[in-house]
Amino acid sequence: MARERDLDLVEVAPNAVPPVCRILDYGKFLYDQAKKERSAARQTHHELHEVRFKVKIGEHDLDMKVKRTERFLKAGGKVKLSVMFRGREIVHPEIGRRLLERARDNLQEVAIVEKPPTMEGRFMNMILGPLAVNKPAPPSRPKEARKPAPAKTEAVPVAAVAKTKQAPAAVTKTEEAPAAPAEVATEG
Repeated sequence: MARERDLDLVEVAPNAVPPVCRILDYGKFLYDQAKKERSAARQTHHELHEVRFKVKIGEHDLDMKVKRTERFLKAGGKVKLSVMFRGREIVHPEIGRRLLERARDNLQEVAIVEKPPTMEGRFMNMILGPLAVNKPAPPSRPKEARKPAPAKTEAVPVAAVAKTKQAPAAVTKTEEAPAAPAEVATEG
């Protein structure tokens, strides 16, 4: 059959009982397998992003960089926070350490410290990783947009349907709400 179709007979599951063979184009089969392996390798790869600060950073600039760092962490990546010292700033590493600790404190809900602050040349670096429980909550719909609950249905036995000779579409019947009692007028 494979020769008639100008295809190959490929054993896809040799350990199965009985072994499984398929008729297919072997070149395309190998290409598809390699493509799946490449995409699987890409999915597990997370980049290490770097966010740099200077010692004389402004409050607003620090907040913006912390927000960017939070976005990277929520996406599942790791972040390297670096404070760059220029000129005579290098003699005051405690300023850079305080800056990194402020950033860490602002990110404590979404990050864990993988490497504490250390000096490397004229940079002080700290590496943060995402928390394991970082999953975004599904967006909630406003109450107005919610659909009303469907009416309660009661299953009717198939034998009852057969006796009444109704169409199969009428297998379920809806339960009606009890009628409100009629008001009795009393003269008094």
